Parts: sequence; C-alpha cells; structure tokens
Amino acid sequence: MPLIAVVRVKGIPDRNPDERKTLELLRLHRVHHCVLLRDTPSVRGMLKKIEYAVTYGEVEKDTLVELLKKRARLSGNKALTEEYLKSAGFGSIEELADALLEGRVEINKIPDLKPVFRLHPPKGGFKGSLKKHVSEGGELGYRGSAINELIKRMM
Repeated sequence: MPLIAVVRVKGIPDRNPDERKTLELLRLHRVHHCVLLRDTPSVRGMLKKIEYAVTYGEVEKDTLVELLKKRARLSGNKALTEEYLKSAGFGSIEELADALLEGRVEINKIPDLKPVFRLHPPKGGFKGSLKKHVSEGGELGYRGSAINELIKRMM
C-alpha cells in the first residue's frame, strides 16, 4: 500500500461537524499541517469527506527523506537526529523512509516521533484557487504525485 501525504489548506470556518471531526481524527488541526497515512479504503473514505479542506497524493522517497530531515520533530520540539534513529533501530533517515514506504513501520508507532509535520505556506503561493478542486484548476482534493512538488515548496 502506498503512503499518502495529506496537507490541510483550509481552516475551520464553513466546515460542517462531520468534516471537523474527520480533520481532528486525522490530526490535521491547523492549516499547512501534513500527515502521512496508509492508502486504505477507510482512509480514502475519510479523505473523500474532507477533500474540500485538504490536498493529498502519493509521496515519493526523495520527498519523504527531505520531509523527515527538515520537518520531523521529536517530543520537546527537538529535530530528528541520527543518534535517535540508531536508538530506535534505524541506520539513517533513508532507512526510515524505506521502512515507512514499504509498510514495515507506522509513523505513529515510532516512540517520541510526532506524526504531524508543520509546513510553511508554499513558496510562490498556491497556483490555483483554494475554492476549487484540482480537476477544476484549483488546489483542493487528490493531486497524485504532484503533491511532492507542493510539499517541497512548503518545506
């Protein structure tokens, strides 16, 4: 199962209670927060419910490695270090990224690693409207592998 990166791009106003609860369950509490999820039918159903508040797609290895290096945080807002990874049983950040992509480990099962990545607004801004779906020329909903380019601009 591929790994899906979900980035919240819209805030609380105009969200119905079901959407608010789904965003809360996915740990997307603020705009520009990103989470990594397994591509399962239940996750796809949740994403379908909130697709007018988030954008998502399949994450690639190079983007995942860069995301872990620059934006992964441990408890106490400490950066992810090689020493911590060795104590957690991983040789390097690349090895952790491989394990995540292959499904050998879940990000929320790694002790002290926060499952949410806080990102900046994208450099150069969003290219389309935040009120329209990707298929209509906007920024919301499923964008496939184009999510990697957006995440790189947000780091």
